[in-house]
Amino acid sequence: MIIVMKTRSELPECPVATTVSLIGSKWKLLILRNLSDRTWRFNELCRSLEGISPKVLAASLRELEEDGIVFRKDYLTNPPKVEYGLTELGLRLQDLLDVMAEFGRYYKSII
Repeated sequence: MIIVMKTRSELPECPVATTVSLIGSKWKLLILRNLSDRTWRFNELCRSLEGISPKVLAASLRELEEDGIVFRKDYLTNPPKVEYGLTELGLRLQDLLDVMAEFGRYYKSII
């Protein structure tokens, strides 16, 4: 797949809004959480994300791939084998995910 990243003019002025536009959906964040550990196959991801439909997962992965955050490796076998993982750019999100997890743990501890 060819990466078709957005141009600067297509992105919001605010850097926080830019990040939200790229990864701001519930499903994208959870997909990134899973991919931060290892590569995953499509059906594994689908089973691990309770409530996501295959259609939404495919669309989210496609968008993340187009934005250069996720890679898709097709092994060209029969039956088909495809794996998804984080690109170098996607790995830059690890610190953000760690901070989100830390805040979630803290919040749950005070309620």
